[in-house]
Amino acid sequence: MDGVDAVLVEVHEEGVQVLHEHAESIPVDLKRRLELAVVTGALPALEVWRLDAAVGALFARAVLALLDGAGIDAARIFAVGSHGQTLYHAPWDEPPLTVQIGDPNIIAWQTGIVTVADFRRMDVAAGGQGAPLAPAFHAFAFSHQSQPRAVLNLGGIANLSLLPPRGAGPVLGFDTGPGNTLMDLWSTRVRNRPFDEVGAWAGTGFVSEALLEDLLDEPFFAQPPPKSTGRELFNVSWLEAKLRRYPNIKPESVQRTLCQFTAVSAAAALREHSPLIRELYVCGGGAHNPVLLAALAWELPDCEVGSTQRLGVAPKAVEGAAFAWLAHERLHGRSAAHTSVTGAAQATLLGGVYRAR
Repeated sequence: MDGVDAVLVEVHEEGVQVLHEHAESIPVDLKRRLELAVVTGALPALEVWRLDAAVGALFARAVLALLDGAGIDAARIFAVGSHGQTLYHAPWDEPPLTVQIGDPNIIAWQTGIVTVADFRRMDVAAGGQGAPLAPAFHAFAFSHQSQPRAVLNLGGIANLSLLPPRGAGPVLGFDTGPGNTLMDLWSTRVRNRPFDEVGAWAGTGFVSEALLEDLLDEPFFAQPPPKSTGRELFNVSWLEAKLRRYPNIKPESVQRTLCQFTAVSAAAALREHSPLIRELYVCGGGAHNPVLLAALAWELPDCEVGSTQRLGVAPKAVEGAAFAWLAHERLHGRSAAHTSVTGAAQATLLGGVYRAR
């Protein structure tokens, strides 16, 4: 919830080209209401629908601002792909449930562009996790002809894509645990800053091995893929419960330990499930945290660690580009669902299509 990332993308047979990027800030009051919705997990239905409409309007503004900045008319755009704002993700519930808001009807009407949204629920209906969905795009955009690669998306939650040489086997992918979310929550709590820019604050602290071991003692990490997670698990309450046992750790050392936690859990997942991979490309906001990247490189001494910028797509643009591509695939009638990633019974068409005109 650090903002709305919008990207203008051209899709080609051989990959994608990002033409323009835009970051739309979330109004303070709306962000507060969204945070409350995620933290409590229980809101009056009317408030949920109000948030759905407000986020839809916000997304529409982001699209129009993106096109204005790029000097591109909306009539030239094939489609909008909208991930939505996740309020709740629990495919293990009975019945399985995942909730993303941001009314696509509003996006389609206010932009005049065909909008594809609600990408997760069909996969969940088919028995899948509904996430992560980015590995399919990573395979399309970043696979190598002869060498296996891995892509690590460090958003709020970290997810790993294991890419065999192009066409050589199934793509694997799963959530590895927290990406930036716990670091962001701690920075907000202690310093009233939404994130630790370039990891500068964490860089002044030290890793608490005892706290790190306690953080890693979470059943999620022992679960086999396919698996996904979110702030339903890794949230302020979870972190505070851990920290009560360590009252004397300085705040900056908590931040440094949380940074190490993200790196260690992701590196352990890569070593366990694809130990022979020698190239790891990082995307998402965490790719701009040199302390986090250094910790990853330390944990993976036999692996070259860099950002997806080396592959032609800026780290912050990858997720937006992924959902543009998912919309492209949906409107061409192609499934972008990898059952090897989500565990669904079969591949499905992902996303609902909303045409206003």
